[in-house]
Amino acid sequence: MTCSHCKTLSRREMLRNSAALATVGAAHAALPAWMPRLAFSPKHQAPRGDVLVSIFLRGGADALNMIVPHGEDAYYTARPQLAIPRPDASGGDPKTLDLDGFFGIHPALSPLLPIFQGGQLTAVHATGSPHESRSHFEAMSFMERGTPGEQGMTTGWIGRHLGTLDTGNGSPIRAVGWGTAVQAALRGPISPVAIKSIVDYHLGGDEKAAAAMLNSLNSLYALDSESLHASAEATKSAIEVVASINYASYIPQNGTTYPETDFAMALRQTAALIRADVGLEAACIDLGGWDTHVNQGGAEGTQAQLMIQLSEGLAAFHADLGPDMQKVSVVVMSEFGRRVEENGGIGTDHGHGGAMLLMSGNLNKGPVVANWPGLAPDMLDRGEDLAITIDYRDVLSELLTSRLNNPLINEIFPDFTTNSLGLFSA
Repeated sequence: MTCSHCKTLSRREMLRNSAALATVGAAHAALPAWMPRLAFSPKHQAPRGDVLVSIFLRGGADALNMIVPHGEDAYYTARPQLAIPRPDASGGDPKTLDLDGFFGIHPALSPLLPIFQGGQLTAVHATGSPHESRSHFEAMSFMERGTPGEQGMTTGWIGRHLGTLDTGNGSPIRAVGWGTAVQAALRGPISPVAIKSIVDYHLGGDEKAAAAMLNSLNSLYALDSESLHASAEATKSAIEVVASINYASYIPQNGTTYPETDFAMALRQTAALIRADVGLEAACIDLGGWDTHVNQGGAEGTQAQLMIQLSEGLAAFHADLGPDMQKVSVVVMSEFGRRVEENGGIGTDHGHGGAMLLMSGNLNKGPVVANWPGLAPDMLDRGEDLAITIDYRDVLSELLTSRLNNPLINEIFPDFTTNSLGLFSA
């Protein structure tokens, strides 16, 4: 379909209406920082698997107040003000919603409870990166690259996945990143393709932003560089594909209404791309603000508001896709967890172990998967953090092999030996 509000520009018109930028550096700087990537050198041939939706909770999400170990007394001892009340606690305050008798979810995640109960959402607890950095920048970098402690790798795990897999997919939008910065997970042996928000390429969006994008694109055409020309051609092709979707007329299915948040809108746009069947294989979405050192809140407060955004967006996406969740896999992660003990500012400091979420129509486990180390002081990492008993790369490796049809784990996660968790059905 073609959007009735879109103006079609020929390459000649775009060239005529824009001036070349002075340098290659300026051209790249003018393009959006979150540019999606396209793989050109695949190695393994396989049919397309699920669409991967990778969600990063930036800031170090407090997993203990998200996937609550309400069956452990040490949790309540360490958090007299922040702990989420047990499901059977007295009083009228919001309480943990039980999942399996030991773990439950924060009440702000209540929109996700039916999905957990329906077998299409699993939490993997006491997981994370084995590297012990408490630096946001360093921990995010290592996790997105998939090489904890290894400084030399510049590509990301999703970029290497796309670069080692030949699905026969020639789409210019195999991978899309929504956000304000390049997701390091997407970097790889792939040509940059710049696409702003889908809405920006329909006149109900930001025309000035679209015009700036086209100016940058046309500047790449004018530069005497074969690789830059290929990049610009790919970007132009991506814009044409996106413009054909008619996103403004996209109607979510099953009576779904998405919240008016940036996070939910990114999920809505991802659903539109999936439904349009334009070759999307991976999408990255960020949700920031999880660095809750002060006034984190317990059942209500700062972190609870973030969980509302997360849960309402994911629940809407799940409802919208309906049976199509059989061909979509969502993974949610954060760079590290928080300390077990609350601090003097009624918040939590940078920790180690955390939790991941998997949403899929092909899960094989119950609501929580954990090799639980316990929260007693002698069981904590460094005497203060939840210990990691499942490497996050084990979760991603199983996702890659079972659902994305890519067995080349040694190329995606070099020097890593995987341990099977049995997360997905055949």
